[in-house]
Amino acid sequence: MKSSKKSTHDAEFNGQDCLNDAHWQKRGSYSRANAVFAVALLLLIVVANYVAAPPVRAQTSALESAISKSPNPELVGSLTKELSVSPEQATGGAGALFGLAKSRLSIEDFSKVSKAVPGMDGLLKAAPKPKSSSPLDSLASSLPGSAGGLASVASSFKSLGLSPGMAEKFVPVMTQYVQGKGGSGVASLLEGALK
Repeated sequence: MKSSKKSTHDAEFNGQDCLNDAHWQKRGSYSRANAVFAVALLLLIVVANYVAAPPVRAQTSALESAISKSPNPELVGSLTKELSVSPEQATGGAGALFGLAKSRLSIEDFSKVSKAVPGMDGLLKAAPKPKSSSPLDSLASSLPGSAGGLASVASSFKSLGLSPGMAEKFVPVMTQYVQGKGGSGVASLLEGALK
């Protein structure tokens, strides 16, 4: 048994308006206008992204190039990414901190750290030369804990355009890297030397 009720959908298609050509022409032109607008908008977005993309790609490849030319691309890449510093700042800061560790560890212990860090010589050479030391620098380096130890690299970090407090942020990234390459014993040596 068929229902005598017609749905609104049936009424629309069977109604007088459906047979009217003007109705469909109006609906068709409206739909075409929307389609043209949507295509134009999509084209504008694509063009805008293409125009903006080359500088971003150029910056990314320049950054990757600078990292790959560093003495230790893996460590420098980690520092650059995690601390939002330039590859030059990452290389110089790591070199300054490894230089501090070298001055505090025995030759044998620093050799263990050095073996875990490919390109150690290049990192050490990239460290900014300390400015002439002032009486405050020698006093700061004699302070206990990281306040004293890391204060001795403050001038190096300043010359790299980094705040001296950034040295504390470098240490865990470097220690984690050394642990991955040389084990927890070697990482502990480095961490102890930088306290």
